[in-house]
Amino acid sequence: MQVSDLLRGFELMLKARGFEEACERLFAKGDVRGSTHLGIGQEAVAVGARLGTQQGDWVAPTYRGHNYAVAWGVPLEAAFGELLGKDTGMERGRAGSKHFGSRQHHVLPGNAIVAAQTAVGLGPALKSKLDGDGTVTVIPFGDGATNQAAWHEAVNLAAVWDLPVVFLCENNLYSEMTPIKDTVRVTDLADRADAYGINAEIVDGMDVQAVAQCVAWAANNARKGHGPTLIEAKCYRYCGHMPGDTEPYRTKDEIAEWRKRDPLDLAARQLSEHGVEVDAVRHRIADELAAAEEAAVAAPEPDVADLALGVADFMEAVR
Repeated sequence: MQVSDLLRGFELMLKARGFEEACERLFAKGDVRGSTHLGIGQEAVAVGARLGTQQGDWVAPTYRGHNYAVAWGVPLEAAFGELLGKDTGMERGRAGSKHFGSRQHHVLPGNAIVAAQTAVGLGPALKSKLDGDGTVTVIPFGDGATNQAAWHEAVNLAAVWDLPVVFLCENNLYSEMTPIKDTVRVTDLADRADAYGINAEIVDGMDVQAVAQCVAWAANNARKGHGPTLIEAKCYRYCGHMPGDTEPYRTKDEIAEWRKRDPLDLAARQLSEHGVEVDAVRHRIADELAAAEEAAVAAPEPDVADLALGVADFMEAVR
């Protein structure tokens, strides 16, 4: 990977981490309505996926989709606006935290049903194949999704139709609050690809360069008409499944060990070895985050008269 690409990845991971830390704080203040699910610690998977794909490629995230929206280029002010239900949000405040989406940036709205987005994501992939436009769809999901019927149906259909899809498993060891080892009898979830006759890869999900390289290979393979690939990115979520999660299912020592492999720290060390002043980058991104949050807080809420007009992307309504 070129230093410029690694720097871009570092910047995107800083934005994603900073956004979610702000989300955590704003939720605690009561400024975020509904619930929110964060992926703090998993930034290298989303950003690596973006670095490994091309302009115009789609992503179909889960309800834990902030990292992917930021990685795919949704402006910070629009992301904060959506989080806070403001008219400046990328979906005019209609979607909120769990359903981030932007047609302009090729981000399908997040789906709150576990594994449902694996089937939804086949839509743009089928369109790509029929149109021959060369685009690829990345479909992220958690380890627990691989136990859902919808996941198996989606993978099988993508395999049979040779759809241009990268199935990206964020294996953070816990399906919400249940250890994945207690619910499956395979050590590597990538082995499940064998049942559908598709390629599979395992990658260090804490290393943005490794993820980018793996996704790039899978995406290019799909563009050549060779069908989907299942990538298992072994990673870790530092925060709980949701606000209020007391996390009795894991130990503080385990979290501390994984924090030693923080993807942002790894990228910072790699950039420092190339002479990049990473502290200056951190300060610049922190300023951008603060300015975007401030602008979103001051932004107007949607006009009640427009609430059902379907002005947000992906909403079907008639004026």
